[in-house]
Amino acid sequence: MVANQGKEENIKRATIIVMLTLFISRLLGFVREVIVASVYGASVQTDAFFAAFTIPDVMFNLLIAGALSSGFMPVFTSYLARGEEKEAWKSANSFITISMIFIIIFNILGMTFARYLVPFVAPGMVKTPAGFELTVNLTQIMFTAVTFTVLAGLLRGILNSYKVFTSPAIGPVLYNVGMILGAMVLGATSLGIYGMTIGVILGAVMNFLVQVPDFRRVGGAKYLKLSLDFKDPGFRRMITLMVPAIIGLSVSQLNIVINQSIASLVGDGYISLVRYANRVMLLPLGIFAMGIATTLFPVMNTQIARKEYEGFKDTFSEGFRTIMFITIPAAVGMIVLSEPVIRVLYKSGSFTESDVKITGVILACYSLGLIGQSGVQIITRGFYAIQDTKTPVKVAAITVAVNAILSAGLTFLTPLGIAGVSLAYSISSMINMYLLYRGLKMKTKGLRTKEIVKSSTKASIASFIMGGAVLIIARTMESIVGVETKLDEVIAVGSAMIIGIPLYFYIAYKFKMSEMDFFLAKIKNKIKKSK
Repeated sequence: MVANQGKEENIKRATIIVMLTLFISRLLGFVREVIVASVYGASVQTDAFFAAFTIPDVMFNLLIAGALSSGFMPVFTSYLARGEEKEAWKSANSFITISMIFIIIFNILGMTFARYLVPFVAPGMVKTPAGFELTVNLTQIMFTAVTFTVLAGLLRGILNSYKVFTSPAIGPVLYNVGMILGAMVLGATSLGIYGMTIGVILGAVMNFLVQVPDFRRVGGAKYLKLSLDFKDPGFRRMITLMVPAIIGLSVSQLNIVINQSIASLVGDGYISLVRYANRVMLLPLGIFAMGIATTLFPVMNTQIARKEYEGFKDTFSEGFRTIMFITIPAAVGMIVLSEPVIRVLYKSGSFTESDVKITGVILACYSLGLIGQSGVQIITRGFYAIQDTKTPVKVAAITVAVNAILSAGLTFLTPLGIAGVSLAYSISSMINMYLLYRGLKMKTKGLRTKEIVKSSTKASIASFIMGGAVLIIARTMESIVGVETKLDEVIAVGSAMIIGIPLYFYIAYKFKMSEMDFFLAKIKNKIKKSK
């Protein structure tokens, strides 16, 4: 009993650490985006930068988010759970070796054929020769960063399997620091937008290096050996699990490419506007949903390896309910405060009031997708824990088709215009979450669905009440202080949030939500310890 309580405390402590560092990382990411928006606005240059970032970023997600989460970590963690550390590293060495061979070949081909890849991710750039050439050049430079991001991802997978979360979480913080330095220091020189690209490389290197000490501490220096053993059963199992997941992620990553391609066809600057809104939506997703899912994934892997199926369902339920408890009010808040939030974050320099209004509508449409994307984070890890990577592939194929059809239709055939891209993304995300949850429920012969529905319903009611209050407060404050200066904007948004957040927690407390009970219990424990 004591051991279980200690284990739960370690999980909660790790979750807090990860969420804190993710918060800092996302905050720095906002600083980076604000700097870019202020200096460059929404222009051909920013479109070129974000388009160039797409191809390396997609490949990183396929290898790290796909291969590591679905293939590497479940097998590696299962070996560690059984005390078979040497066998775990034997399989890991083959996986790391094949990954490095692949990424070297990928970088060479990417740099060589960048000119032919750009039209696939931003066809609208072809209409602007100068913009097209800039995108090609930036793409070739950014491929250099891919090697370090992959190395950082490999270390993160190993360290998370050992239940080490701090340095892997700090890595993205340093990644953003590198990009900020690139924008502020190098971007202010004659390098211009190229300074941002060099900052990407600098950030990727720091992301990798900060994890090296912990990697050595868990035995990485002793066990790591570049070798290939195609007959190793663990390595073969990793490959078997990861191939369907990579195919599924390839399909889902098409959503990004499709949305960006459509934005490039609408006109110059629209890739950037969609990107700016997307970054705001990803803040709660990155801090809370990914933080919770990241720390619970090794736990679920271990529970499945030990055949603790009821414990797996309890862990999944608690994680899913906690994610919904946080992201539902966040989504409602961003919908009602979409334009004021964009104005506070981005309006300055080259980013105009016209850009604010367009980006605000895009954010409002994106916000609904926050709920779906957040739920997907832990559901997919549930599939990977039970070593089923085929179901997410099938679901991804359906949702990408829905997204493609809706994105083109809503953008070009309705008054929504560019906001159709974000609304299509949100609708497909909700469909994705529903289909995945239903599939996992069938695979595990039942989840704690009643608990989840009850908790999510209470969170939704509390969020709608909070949303109405926040909207009234924000509009009232805007009418009183105006929105002429940055201070006025901060006062209007800040007043709404200062009242809205406590109001949500108060309603949740009155609803006797277990998630709120846990929150209050942690505060009471802290007070008792301080006394």
